[in-house]
Parts: sequence; C-alpha cells; structure tokens
Amino acid sequence: MRKPHAFYSEMQAYVAVIAVGPSALRNQGSRGVIRAAQKFLASIDLAAFRTENEAAFRKKLDAETEALQKTLPRGAQNWGAARKALNLFLRDTCYNRFLCKKYKLSQAEEWMEIPLDSLTAASLKRRGARGNLPQWPGLNRLTPVVSFEFQAFAKKVALAEGISRVHLDMRLWTEERERSG
Repeated sequence: MRKPHAFYSEMQAYVAVIAVGPSALRNQGSRGVIRAAQKFLASIDLAAFRTENEAAFRKKLDAETEALQKTLPRGAQNWGAARKALNLFLRDTCYNRFLCKKYKLSQAEEWMEIPLDSLTAASLKRRGARGNLPQWPGLNRLTPVVSFEFQAFAKKVALAEGISRVHLDMRLWTEERERSG
C-alpha cells in the first residue's frame, strides 16, 4: 500500500524519539538536550544521506553533526553528544523498513558509524586495541579526531566479523552491558 508523505514524517519523528531516549544523552550538561536532539532529527532530510560514496556521506554526517550541535541547549553543545544522537538515529532509520526503503538508506549502511559511548569504547579496547586507541574522553569531551580513531578501529572489527560498522553497536553495547551488569 502506498503511504502518504505525512506517514514518513510521522515515522521519522517516532524513530527520533525512540533512538534518542533518556539513557542515550544523560549527563550532557543541560536540560532539554534529548528533546532538542529529537526535534532536530525529526526534521532532517534523510534523502541527503543517500550519497554516491563514503566521502560524500561523511561530509553530510559532519555537516549535520555541527548543525545539531548548534541547536542543543547552551552548556550541552558538545560534538560528541550531537554525533552519538545522529548515529543512533541513522542506525534506527536503517533498521526501520519504511524509512530505509523510502530514502534508499541501505546503500549508505556500510558508511554509517557505530554510535560511540563509554560502553562501546570499552568493548572496542578489549577487542585488541588497548594500546592503539586513545583513552575514552567521555561523550561530552569527544572530538572528531578521537572519534575517527575509534570509528576506524570499529570498521576493522566489523569487516572481520562480516558486518557493517553500524551493526557492531548491537554486539558491543549488549556485550558490555552484560559484562558490567
């Protein structure tokens, strides 16, 4: 059945709320961070992430990260929180059959990043990168340079496991939660 445009807008808003819940961005320095991120993500142009190559995808990802960062409340405008929220959202849109099909996001799946946080960073370090990865600075002090190092290693791990990097989240996050819990 063909869906009206409003259906996709509503689905995108729903996925934004589900992807960036209370635990995703806790302790980021200001009230209203989660709501601001959800509102921003509900309104972005998902079709713009359907790019021809990884470099174009990364350029769009960087631009949207900066735009989201600027819309977060004062005291919480950190790059790490914005990037994590965007990566969680993109992962969940990839997992949503309606949005993935409508915006042809499956072609960008291999370029999507793993949403980084302390749990996924700790798990990556345990996978043999202890000396090769920098110390985890915390989400609110995460920089593009440190993120890139973790993402590059995550890509190697994912390739060795036969999956895209974005899917490592389900393995590493779950693994780390069970380990600490």
